[in-house]
Amino acid sequence: QVQLEESGGGSVQPGESLRLSCGSSENIFNFNSMGWYRQVPGSRDLVASINVGGRTSYADSVKDRFTISRDGAKKVVYLQMNSLKPDDTGVYYCNAKIHRRDYWGQGTQVTVAS
Repeated sequence: QVQLEESGGGSVQPGESLRLSCGSSENIFNFNSMGWYRQVPGSRDLVASINVGGRTSYADSVKDRFTISRDGAKKVVYLQMNSLKPDDTGVYYCNAKIHRRDYWGQGTQVTVAS
């Protein structure tokens, strides 16, 4: 069973930065893709993803502010979040996709407020 564990969330002021980490129990290159989703009341939306080939994709709202990256040796995917805004607030979930199945971590809270 794939296990994903997020860390790095917290409360920050607008303009500050956070780095989220997602540790995997499996080799991350076994997955078709991995990504980060933000949960707010009523929706869970894709923020950023990286596929097995290294291609990245971002929601328009975070382009040029967030960067997804990975470390295969450590089996970790990161989300560097800069210039945070109050609209970035939410629970961030790590996701891994393989063979049409989705795996999720437990989520980490990010709060951006003055």
